[in-house]
Amino acid sequence: MTAGVEALPPSCRAELIDGELYTFPRPDAAHSEIQSALAEELRPPFYRGFGGPGGWWILVEPAVTIAGAHEVSPDLAAWRKDRLSSLPRTGHIDVVPDWVCEIHSPSTRVYDLSVKRSFYARIGVKHCWYLDLETRLLTASRLEGGSWVEVGSFGADQPALVEPFDALETDLPECWSGVPPEPSEELT
Repeated sequence: MTAGVEALPPSCRAELIDGELYTFPRPDAAHSEIQSALAEELRPPFYRGFGGPGGWWILVEPAVTIAGAHEVSPDLAAWRKDRLSSLPRTGHIDVVPDWVCEIHSPSTRVYDLSVKRSFYARIGVKHCWYLDLETRLLTASRLEGGSWVEVGSFGADQPALVEPFDALETDLPECWSGVPPEPSEELT
């Protein structure tokens, strides 16, 4: 099955979970912009400790290898440094992330909410965020007793305190500022 992943064209992303190969097109510009903006928002205070508590590794599309998955690559993922003291120099990360963020697009929404959401719960990811490009909504969940509990939904129009990064407000308007609106959102 690994050979199948490696044989895919560069225009495809792939993940192998529980022996099933899932493929999707590479993200579009709006997806990449919100992904980069959120990383830029979180990394200074939570990774570097600039104006915040520090103590986290925050990575864009890391390769994570956990039992049951050849490789899974969340749009963003983070580990508390007290659980993952250093990043591996080579290869995949084999420690379950403390937080993941997936950015919904039409080609990944169902997969993110069905396959990946249950996989993340099964392996013990503690916090999961979903950013929806169409609705401009951030939905955050916490894992409790093996099930997801929604802790809040946050619109793109105001800063929000969102766990596990609730020591500081996340500036959602700034994160969304470079993402073009859906055609139906444009003023005529």
